[in-house]
Amino acid sequence: MSLNKEINRELGWSIVASVIMMAAGILAIIVPRFSGIAVTIFIGSLLVVAGAAHLIYALYLRTGGGFWWGMLLGIICVATGGYVLLHPSVGLTSLTLVLAAWLFMAAILEFMLAYYLRPLKGVGWLVFDGIMMLILGVLICLTWPANADWVIGFLVGISMICSGIARFMISLTARSAAKAFEEALGEAK
Repeated sequence: MSLNKEINRELGWSIVASVIMMAAGILAIIVPRFSGIAVTIFIGSLLVVAGAAHLIYALYLRTGGGFWWGMLLGIICVATGGYVLLHPSVGLTSLTLVLAAWLFMAAILEFMLAYYLRPLKGVGWLVFDGIMMLILGVLICLTWPANADWVIGFLVGISMICSGIARFMISLTARSAAKAFEEALGEAK
């Protein structure tokens, strides 16, 4: 298999993932409350599982020095996750602020990645994605808690669409670069 075919195969999967990400973003915008509750339930479930893992590990370490800290951490995770699962609307309101923090951190990482990849064509899409994440984080902070019922689903949808577009455009740019590279190699022979 030629290098270009291998690259195109990998980039094809990247493009498929980008389209799926954009479609999921559109769905999240269409039903924002459902999307927000789904995110909340997922996070609550993760907390319960993580808490159970802490409890099991603490029981394993019962003769060691971390037993009580592990038990306490496990109980807090299970209790928090259980509360979120029993009261997803309340959890949704709290997760709205967590989402804002995540968007701020993700924006910083996108800017760092763009800086690292700055010699490559198409890196502006990463900057675009970072700017969109930063704007969404600010919007969440400005509208909290009044819009907590829909803001997570809606803004996660926008973020997913922007990330999908950025990844799609980078994949197309990489595909063009691979084609140009192979053509240059062909001419050099």
